[in-house]
Amino acid sequence: METLSFQFPAGQPAQGRALVGCVGSGDLEVLLEPGQAGTLAIEVVTSVNGSALRWQQLFERMFREQQLPALNIAIHDFGATPGVVRLRLEQGLEELSHG
Repeated sequence: METLSFQFPAGQPAQGRALVGCVGSGDLEVLLEPGQAGTLAIEVVTSVNGSALRWQQLFERMFREQQLPALNIAIHDFGATPGVVRLRLEQGLEELSHG
């Protein structure tokens, strides 16, 4: 198990919370909560050691396209593929946008 931390610029704190996915074979759980203004903080607990660069690149691709609200995102990963990670993050962001 490995714990990774990332930070990106963000806007104002999000309104509300969202929980998507579940930790299971090849999947992950994502919890999104309001964060500190200006900061998108992500903590990943993953079963895949040595994957920090893959996570960093995925987040950079996702977050350069848009500025997100300030969030604290907790990800509990059990070997999910990058496509599943992106899907779960997008699902969580969509839930937040529906208030």
